[in-house]
Amino acid sequence: MAAQTVQQEYMQMPPVTRAYTTACVLTTLSVQLDIITPFQLYFNPHLIFRQYEVWRLLTTFMYFGPIGFNFLFNIIFTYRYCRMLEEGSFRGRTADFVFMFLFGGLLMTLLALFVNLVFLGSAFTIMLVYVWSRRNPYVRMNFFGLMNFQAPYLPWVLLGFSLLLGNSIIIDLMGIAIGHIYFYLEDVFPQQPGGFKILKTPAFLTSIFDAPVEDPNYNPPAEDDRPGGFNWGNQGDQQER
Repeated sequence: MAAQTVQQEYMQMPPVTRAYTTACVLTTLSVQLDIITPFQLYFNPHLIFRQYEVWRLLTTFMYFGPIGFNFLFNIIFTYRYCRMLEEGSFRGRTADFVFMFLFGGLLMTLLALFVNLVFLGSAFTIMLVYVWSRRNPYVRMNFFGLMNFQAPYLPWVLLGFSLLLGNSIIIDLMGIAIGHIYFYLEDVFPQQPGGFKILKTPAFLTSIFDAPVEDPNYNPPAEDDRPGGFNWGNQGDQQER
């Protein structure tokens, strides 16, 4: 029964969330089982551009470290906020969601050329959290039962948590910066006087990923009602009306 429930939950995940989280879990398990090593996965410009190990452009986003607290923390946040975005503001816009992945991944890769970062998955997770938090500014959050705050503060709370754990905050700052760039270009600038839409999803992505337009009268539930699992960063109260 439990296996069937897990299978049903897995198949109900939207496609991009399912593909990305599955890739992250399988990559980590492969390292844990000594099928591959982290040295085959990390971001290395010399190996990518000189020895054409181009897979590193993808695997750098798929490995959060060995199975433990850091891995669980990242994979839960990745699953939760990736799914809420895909089922919420990106519902029926899979191509736009994939384009956000590509845009964020490209900017992170370019920044990684100038900073000493070899795995970018955690920064990517923070980017997803940042975009969701800015699109849901009135949602009340509860972090570890210790503090209550509104959603836009969540990325900064996570940054402070990383600092308390002794981790480098460069990863969090990169995720916040790139998440803000995307949010500004996609949601803020086009609404300004004289503004216009800068980010345009390529037609080939639309033809690949987008299904026929849904019923325009469909009203999706609030994103804070989406499934999420653990209580880390969950909403403490109901969304303010």
